[in-house]
Amino acid sequence: MMKTPSTRSPRKAKGHGGERREEILDAALALFSEKGVHAVSTRQIAELAGISQPALYAYFATKDDMAAELCVRAFATLVERMRAARVEGQPTVEYFERSLRVYVDFGIENPNPYRVAFMIEKSHDGAFLEKTASRPLIAGLEAFGLFRDMVGEYQAAGLTVLDDAQLATQTIWAGLHGLVSLLIARAEFPWVERETLIAAHIAMLRRGALK
Repeated sequence: MMKTPSTRSPRKAKGHGGERREEILDAALALFSEKGVHAVSTRQIAELAGISQPALYAYFATKDDMAAELCVRAFATLVERMRAARVEGQPTVEYFERSLRVYVDFGIENPNPYRVAFMIEKSHDGAFLEKTASRPLIAGLEAFGLFRDMVGEYQAAGLTVLDDAQLATQTIWAGLHGLVSLLIARAEFPWVERETLIAAHIAMLRRGALK
């Protein structure tokens, strides 16, 4: 179970490198999700993980490195789910809506990773990508590429409203992100029954995207 950001872990014994690395990432994920990357220090992450700040640097040189790793992991999970749901040569309404639902379920079931990957600003000047060798962007583009391939099948079959598969994919993705981010960030809003809302939103996107 992930520790809450307000809880300081007891100092841990030396060793257990792989386990400690995961504990650092768990702490970073909790803090980034609550406060954002810019407001969190490596000292706070180390305290929550129950280690010293110098010990943390043995695993991650900067908090940007931790944020990048969390982004890459989130995108990898999304890619895995999208590949598992992929059925090539099946441009049907049911398959289209099921593909969109994969994205929604990923975000709702993984709210903190989703926040770090999609909802938290890393920098305004491109420094985050430069410092992390663009690893998050590369991982994100892989997920987007799978989504575009799916939409491209419908475009090739003459079923999309837009002739540009890239443009169509970006508009659909933006629509999905809007719903997921609101459900995560504004859980207190008096939403209608969640399953009804998700199904209606996906159906609306499908009607706007397909002929």
